[in-house]
Amino acid sequence: MRPSDILSVGQEVEAVVLGVNKEEQKISLGLRQLEPNPWDEIEKKFEIGSRVKGHIRNMTAYGAFVELADGIDGMIHVSDLSWTRKINHPSEVFKKNDEVEAVVIDIDKVNQRISLGIKQLSEDPWKNIDQKYKIGDLVKGKVTKLASFGAFVQLQDDIDGLVHISQLSEDHVAKVKDVLKVGQEVEARVIKVDKVERRIGLSIKAANYSEEELRKESEAFDTLRPGEDMVGLEKAFAAAEQEDYRPGEGKKTKDDSKGK
Repeated sequence: MRPSDILSVGQEVEAVVLGVNKEEQKISLGLRQLEPNPWDEIEKKFEIGSRVKGHIRNMTAYGAFVELADGIDGMIHVSDLSWTRKINHPSEVFKKNDEVEAVVIDIDKVNQRISLGIKQLSEDPWKNIDQKYKIGDLVKGKVTKLASFGAFVQLQDDIDGLVHISQLSEDHVAKVKDVLKVGQEVEARVIKVDKVERRIGLSIKAANYSEEELRKESEAFDTLRPGEDMVGLEKAFAAAEQEDYRPGEGKKTKDDSKGK
């Protein structure tokens, strides 16, 4: 804010004397000191765990600043925007002046900082994931992303499962795009649920398997050694980061674009 935004030449004002420098013949004055410091009782106005509303004032690579009151901003870190999606920049979700609701997750009175969270408005869908999805469950979803190693399928609650390329068909698949396309509805079996690592493994080829066939497939999947065809689940999620994959989105990689 510039002085010209609130003051004009010739305007009469009331101010507080902040300091006197006789040598330089200067007197320092302050206008904001006429009002109580809003941070003095910030905990009473914004309790941790409470819901607040405000407008997006500014965005940076690490988060969005929300104007909660005059002179009071809160910051939403990119990691607190979603339980399920990796968001690299808040502009993927917001635009300036958007009104948002968030939860107060921390207050640093000394440094005058309020930490806010959007994802905390709802329960973490991974909290009870092992109760919602069990090995052998038949699920339906939409393909959100194709990668060299497999396809990501969006399930309920914006959760994505991975169909490794080896789990697409009984026949050998050279390229995922030869079998699936983004937006396609698919049916698959859950063959792995990792609550800690937040990963769900799916198999399209096992959709019509018997319980015995599914048991054998699941056991084979868990006992494979690094380098074998079906080991890919754990490494695939890591590889997805390198291919610029964002859970819940259908963004294409450069490789995908070239292949079409």
